[in-house]
Amino acid sequence: MANAPRDSLQMAYRLMRRRFGHQNWWPGETPFEVCVGAILTQNTNWGNVERAIQNLKREQLMDPRKLFALPESQLAELIRPAGYFNVKSRRLRSFLRVLVEEFDGSLDRMFQGETPAVRRRLLEIKGIGPETADSMLLYAGGHTSFVIDAYTRRIFQRHEWCGPEASYGELQSVCMAALDEKPSAERLDYWQDYHAQLVRVGKEFCRAGKPRCEHCPLKPLLPQACPETRPNSPSQVAAAS
Repeated sequence: MANAPRDSLQMAYRLMRRRFGHQNWWPGETPFEVCVGAILTQNTNWGNVERAIQNLKREQLMDPRKLFALPESQLAELIRPAGYFNVKSRRLRSFLRVLVEEFDGSLDRMFQGETPAVRRRLLEIKGIGPETADSMLLYAGGHTSFVIDAYTRRIFQRHEWCGPEASYGELQSVCMAALDEKPSAERLDYWQDYHAQLVRVGKEFCRAGKPRCEHCPLKPLLPQACPETRPNSPSQVAAAS
C-alpha cells in the first residue's frame, strides 16, 4: 500500500472545509433513522433511501419495535425505492432482531462499550459489513470509527495515497492514524465531517467518469496530471495550506 502522508490528509480537510464549510452530515433525525439509512444505502444513492425512509415515516414505523413487528413482505414493499428491497428487508430485520431481542430496542445499550467490542457486535449481524457498521458507530453511536466508502477509495487512489489492492482495514488504519491531531472531545465531529467532505468531493468532482479535477478543492494535492488538469507546482500546494 502506498504511503498516505499525514500532512497531506490533514491539509485535504482544510481545503475541503474552506470550500464547502461544515457539512452537518449524516442526514437523519434520530440515531435509529441513521442506522436504518446505513443499511438501506447499500448499493444505491441517498435519494432512493430518502424515499424509502419517507414511506416508513408516513406509516409511523420509525421505531425499532414497530418496524420489527412488521411482516417482512410489507417491510420490503415500503423500502422498495431503496432497491434490492427483498435483500435489504432481511438485513434490516436481522439488525432489528438483535436490537429488540438482545438490547430491548435500545441503541444506547447496543452501542455501550469500547469501540472494538461494539464494532464486532455489529459485524456479527448478517448483512452488516464494515462500512455499514462504521457508519452506525460514527454517526449514530458516538464512536470514533472512520468510515471508508467508494468515494474515499477513489480519492485516495487518484492522489496515490493508496493502491487498488488496499483493504478496507488498511485504509481505515491510515485515516485513523493520520487524523488524530484533534483532542478526543473534538475528534468525533472532525471524523464525521471529514467523511462527509470526502463524500461531497466524490459526488461533485472526483467522479468515476469524467472527473472535474480542475475545479476540485483537492487539486493542489494531486501528485501528477489528472484528466482535465495539469501537474501542480509546489507553490500551488504551499498557497493552499
